[in-house]
Amino acid sequence: MTFFAASMCAAHANRIGGQDVRMPISTRLSTVCAYGIGLLLLPLCVAWAQDAAQSLALLDDLEFKIEVGRHERLIKRRTSEGATLAPFASDGCSGNLSAGWSLVATTLPGVAKHHGDRPPWEGCCVAHDRLYHEGGASGLDARASFAARRVADEQLRLCVIKTGEDRLDALSADYKLSRDEVSRLYRTIADVMYRAVRFGGGPCSGLSWRWGFGWPQCD
Repeated sequence: MTFFAASMCAAHANRIGGQDVRMPISTRLSTVCAYGIGLLLLPLCVAWAQDAAQSLALLDDLEFKIEVGRHERLIKRRTSEGATLAPFASDGCSGNLSAGWSLVATTLPGVAKHHGDRPPWEGCCVAHDRLYHEGGASGLDARASFAARRVADEQLRLCVIKTGEDRLDALSADYKLSRDEVSRLYRTIADVMYRAVRFGGGPCSGLSWRWGFGWPQCD
């Protein structure tokens, strides 16, 4: 394959716009190498993308197998006689993130100056809590409940990323970072938060931020 690619590239390297153009040997070699490397890397990139997609599918299947029993318990609890949904309440970003941020902002005025005394993405957390409060629409089976939780978590991730996109210019100027660096930082924060809620937000855990926390504790 490599020899064939190099031969084809060598043939085309001397033709531009359908005309025969004799390039310097160094230019022709560079062109051949670039094409050859590209042809070699393409299947590797495709394989990597396929492996990544397969890994995500396996992870999703593993998460479902771990959670499905708890989703069934939640459905049983919320449809049991006398079960009522508690009024909505939110602590902002759970895990003491909002409370901890306020403490840091009080201690370090520079944090409050640049970011406020609450996490810049706290609105994302409250929206996420609203979805978690009910634990999906009524009538869902366990698989649909699992899927609804995953959608809520992905919405949180995207919301945090958008918060960063909305602040690119200000943060870039404040911290002397490029817009790309700020964007990567917020994407990292969003990914960490996503994995945290995926790991610790399942139903019937007894935690105050669990999926379906508005319903009574599971039996």
